[in-house]
Amino acid sequence: MRATLLKETIKNLFPIKRTISIEGSPGGGKTTIVQEVAKELSVGYIEKHMPTMLVEDFGILYPNGDEMLHYKLPDWFPYEGRDDIPDEGILCFDDRNQASADLQKVLANICQARNLHGKPMKKGWMVVSTGNRQSDRAGANRVLSHLRNRETVYELETHLDDWTSWAIDHGVKPVVISFIRFRTALLHDFDPQRDVNPSPRSWVEGVANMIGVVPPEAEYETFKGAVGEGCAAEFSGFLKIERKLPNPDTIIQSPMSVAVPDDPATCYALTGALGERATTENFGNIVKFAERMSPEFSVLCVSYASRKNPDLASHQAFTEWAIKHQDVLF
Repeated sequence: MRATLLKETIKNLFPIKRTISIEGSPGGGKTTIVQEVAKELSVGYIEKHMPTMLVEDFGILYPNGDEMLHYKLPDWFPYEGRDDIPDEGILCFDDRNQASADLQKVLANICQARNLHGKPMKKGWMVVSTGNRQSDRAGANRVLSHLRNRETVYELETHLDDWTSWAIDHGVKPVVISFIRFRTALLHDFDPQRDVNPSPRSWVEGVANMIGVVPPEAEYETFKGAVGEGCAAEFSGFLKIERKLPNPDTIIQSPMSVAVPDDPATCYALTGALGERATTENFGNIVKFAERMSPEFSVLCVSYASRKNPDLASHQAFTEWAIKHQDVLF
């Protein structure tokens, strides 16, 4: 399931508090989706990373002076009666598939009975688990069948358009977005035989966030450590092209006089650079230059700009451009 549809599905399931699990390859954005849903719903959010947890983290038995053993509940669990935790929220068990069988038994009780050692969970809380697939060979254990029977499982599909929209909204550097649109297959190319794999997470955290942070002479090695040797070599070459582009400000000032590049890689880089600079004041000139590009790059450029600045969709230049390109858009 695509990320956009999965987010809407979780929101629709939240009122009935259906327990779900999200599975997919490492670095695909599973946990990020859950975090964003909680934020967009304006509800509480608690995340527990299962590979680092023990059974004791869910409660410790202790004598209470009455010859009986009692459970001391963890301070993170959203049980009824707590005033320091919101009445509604999402409890996310991250990397649940790496939990031991004993931990999974505890989780099964939380999912089925919605309590921890007899203490009810707040009625407004939904339980969501995330995890890698066993086929990815990324440390995932088999999930107990009776736990599976207490949840709905969704498999996250990485989709270029979803990631592009997310990246633009979150301020990912345009050169990385342009490169991924140029080399779509490299967005998420997971191979368990490789030590390092490109993923939506590694392109952002290990590449985009490193540009301008590490010295230029250290960029390739930095990228290689995040997305692998082949991807790092391709992106480093693309980055050099981007840094030698015609000045985007010059294009905006004189959209009819600057030559349109012939090389596809350069065009991809240029669409991102122009889209990032688009404003209501200069959008007309950006559209004039985009009209001189091939239809594919014209659509990429204008779409990027209007996604970055939604106000541009009501601009006269956008309306006229959309009418001309309706055969491509619709």
